[in-house]
Amino acid sequence: MKEYLQASEAIDWQHNAILELAREIRAEVKRKNETEHQTEAQTELAIAKATFEWVRDRIYHSSDYQMNPITWRASDVLQHKTGFCYAKSHLLAALLRANGIPTGFCYQRLSVDDRGAPYSLHGFNAAYLPAIGWYRFDARGNRPDVNAQFVPPKEQLAYQPKLPEEADFDNILPEPLPLVLQALQTHRTLEELYPQLPDVSLDRLEKYGLILK
Repeated sequence: MKEYLQASEAIDWQHNAILELAREIRAEVKRKNETEHQTEAQTELAIAKATFEWVRDRIYHSSDYQMNPITWRASDVLQHKTGFCYAKSHLLAALLRANGIPTGFCYQRLSVDDRGAPYSLHGFNAAYLPAIGWYRFDARGNRPDVNAQFVPPKEQLAYQPKLPEEADFDNILPEPLPLVLQALQTHRTLEELYPQLPDVSLDRLEKYGLILK
């Protein structure tokens, strides 16, 4: 699990602001559960849920709220309180790793307008939780047509691929896909990024090591 706990340029969980928030979340969970005599596995599950809900609800999805700048580094997502799904997954991974919870990155390919082309990747997370194993969850942010929840062992993601060219990938990666990072790093505003959202066509999956679920 070591590679799912590492710090990196994007997942800079050793940043003071991230460490402080991770400690606050852990302390609040333990305070609420101190009379319930929970096992360590139950505590980790509660910390994962609380962290997921914090990022889902308190970091604003850049497109939903029309917010700039484009963020990619976890500490910058926390500072600016906004990010695309990918960036929110970077912050969520950083916070969970700061609390010793192995966390990786998952992707789907979805239609941008739910009608067909163009398509883009959608990013979310999976964490290894001793009580249940690997569990996928999506902190992109809810809205009337999106209801992502943390309800293990049931998986309740923001989206389910429906169209022929949409896809759900089986990978749980220790680091974000390089093409995702490149897209976020080379565009500064919504207007710049939106026409250039990262995508992988289904006939090029082998190049990126992606496996259909």
